[in-house]
Amino acid sequence: MRRFRLLVTAGLLAALAACETTLPPRAFPDLRYNHLSPIRLDAVRVDVIQLYKSTGAKPYVEHEFPARPALVAARWATDRLRAAGANNTVRVSIVNGAVVEVPLKRTDGVRGVFTTDQSERYDGTLEIKIEIIGPLGRQLASVSTRTQRSKTVPENITLADREKAWFRMTEAMMNDLNISLERQIQKHFSQWLR
Repeated sequence: MRRFRLLVTAGLLAALAACETTLPPRAFPDLRYNHLSPIRLDAVRVDVIQLYKSTGAKPYVEHEFPARPALVAARWATDRLRAAGANNTVRVSIVNGAVVEVPLKRTDGVRGVFTTDQSERYDGTLEIKIEIIGPLGRQLASVSTRTQRSKTVPENITLADREKAWFRMTEAMMNDLNISLERQIQKHFSQWLR
């Protein structure tokens, strides 16, 4: 009898262990910008300062993104901006990289059982400021850009699809940021371009 209980217990534990599934790691491409022409500036160095600090708590969710907006923005600066001078400093400040999760109203009652609603909206903001600082510490010129994107997801979305949506959101914000900063740098930093 004791042996029977031991076998049943072992069988139940084995069945429970078999139910545990581990999610395969999701691979997303590295968002890099070194395939684009470098922007050479009259500066001794390029300093990247991460002013945005994620709270790591809801409603902020950027820390869960496979490509965190603020980190990708810093990577853009190191990939695109090059020091090619002898006097100045380029200071890149990542001012904002927040993504807020906003719960959306769902259909109630019997109708709600048969309806797939959009359950969350993600509002992302990415803001960067780039300054040319002279040898005496005075700001000679600056440009800044702010990009925002929103994305809604359905209530039945899988974790993998949610992460894909987050990745695409970061990628879209970065494309907007890259285009805006390229234009502004050409216009406002023309005397420091090399």
